[in-house]
Amino acid sequence: MTLIPWGLGWSLLWDTTCVDTLAASHIQATSSMAATSAEQAKRRKYENLESSFIFVPFGVETLGPWGPEARALFKELSKMVIESIGDPRAGSYLGQRISLKAIQRGNAASILGTVPRCGGFEDVLDFN
Repeated sequence: MTLIPWGLGWSLLWDTTCVDTLAASHIQATSSMAATSAEQAKRRKYENLESSFIFVPFGVETLGPWGPEARALFKELSKMVIESIGDPRAGSYLGQRISLKAIQRGNAASILGTVPRCGGFEDVLDFN
């Protein structure tokens, strides 16, 4: 969770969740459904905070898709960074840093979590 001063006397509270796209519970879902589901779960979990803060659940998936609220917050933050720094590439850099921190760190653990613990990769992959 991150709490920062935002605007009009309100603070922005955002909570990031990186869900495993390859988890059995998400395998049949379409792309970005896991992130959207995570955002909805966070919103329900913290619904009592919405009278005191601007709350944004930031849901991303290990294989890349971002939830709708994560994308909207990123666009707003990106715009603010670009205006502050004056470099139009700053928004792209911010997105790359968020992707590296929030998404790529979980990729190896998520992928290894789907592979059976015993045996080799021949049980999972067809090498013929």
